[in-house]
Amino acid sequence: MGLVTISQFLLIHMNTMTVLPANPEESWQVYSSAQDSEGRCVCTVVAPQQSMCSRDARTKQLRQLLEKVQNMTQSIQVLDQRTQRDLQYVEKMEVQLRGLETKFKEVEENHKQNIAKQYKAIKAKMEALRPLIPVLEEYKADAKLVLQFKEEVRNLTSVLSELQEEMGAYDYEELHNRVSNLEERLRACMQKLACGKLTGISDPITIKTSGSRFGSWMTDPLAPEGDTRVWYMDGYHNNRFVREYKSMHDFMTSDNFTSHRLPHPWSGTGQVVYNGSIYFNKFQSHVIIKFDFRTSSISKSRQLDYAGFNNAYHYAWGGHSDIDLMVDEGGLWAVYATNQNAGNIVISKLNPNTLQIIKSWTTNHPKRSAGESFMICGTLYVTNGYSGGTKVYYAYSTNSSTYEYIDIPLQNKYSHISMLDYNPHDRALYAWNNGHQVLYNVTLFHVIRSEEL
Repeated sequence: MGLVTISQFLLIHMNTMTVLPANPEESWQVYSSAQDSEGRCVCTVVAPQQSMCSRDARTKQLRQLLEKVQNMTQSIQVLDQRTQRDLQYVEKMEVQLRGLETKFKEVEENHKQNIAKQYKAIKAKMEALRPLIPVLEEYKADAKLVLQFKEEVRNLTSVLSELQEEMGAYDYEELHNRVSNLEERLRACMQKLACGKLTGISDPITIKTSGSRFGSWMTDPLAPEGDTRVWYMDGYHNNRFVREYKSMHDFMTSDNFTSHRLPHPWSGTGQVVYNGSIYFNKFQSHVIIKFDFRTSSISKSRQLDYAGFNNAYHYAWGGHSDIDLMVDEGGLWAVYATNQNAGNIVISKLNPNTLQIIKSWTTNHPKRSAGESFMICGTLYVTNGYSGGTKVYYAYSTNSSTYEYIDIPLQNKYSHISMLDYNPHDRALYAWNNGHQVLYNVTLFHVIRSEEL
């Protein structure tokens, strides 16, 4: 099932060539570009959409020209209306000026006798002419506008000439091939956009209302094409039945599911389905189990050394949420706390086959103060709570072993989040919010060097 698209931006800058769309709403949008200290081109991208521009360059150019001519037509209509109105003032002014000419002749013929009388008449005429002064100013402005129109017509002619030359140089098939080639390059670039920094979270999308207050649901980010199964686990302890729905549509519209019985009950809501297996924390232990759905058997289990369990270092909402398993673009992770790290969060990268720890990072964030957390591109994002107003406010990057405080709002629609996990395939957050299964789309900020394209 396709998810609601993510806010999207894309710039491809290679050598001196820049690809810019005519209509950002239908195609890729530019964000920014720069050069690094070594002079290499840097492209900046924010979580792109999978769709591509479907209109060729010829259609877009013609549409732009049409809009430009329409704008000129409207401006000329305005000028014509003002000119007609002002013409009436000019005709009136002409009559007044002729009257003044006669009066001046009379003054010259009989200066002494008529000077006082003629002076009053002239003064009255001048008062009548005073409102015409703004009209003359408007004519000055109109003259400038006409010059602008002339310049715009010259520019339009130039654009039409260029378009005519291009149409003469390339037939439709060649133009179509150029667009197709660009589309392929963009798709290749998209494959490199797997990672980025979280910059925004969308409003929640309620998929279904079911189950108890606590639980988890997910899809497999490594599922083969066409496999859209949904996995559903109600509760946080004393349950070992996992529901399998054939598709997101089935999950949303029916109660048709297959039930899988796990060999042990799970603990918390930090389970994850990855590459056909479910990884979960065995209840009241710090044992991680990998259960293969294909064989309906445990393929691997291992203790997560020093990890707190049985509500020793849970999330703020409780629920035996000591060990949280999650996946991102880099693979399988475990988030937990230890006595050695004073109850602060520890992040461990796990081998999905052996469950051995590849590497661990210790943070300064207390596990019990966290509402929930999730991994995106090797960075752990932590929320400030699970009820009421919620936001993502802490981020720890395993790539640089550094942390920062951030402020990204997370709408907590149903006031109690007991599960929050990122799916790198969908680029979305899956949440269990007080008996509601919810999705959030995310906006990611990417930086790609041109040599990677």
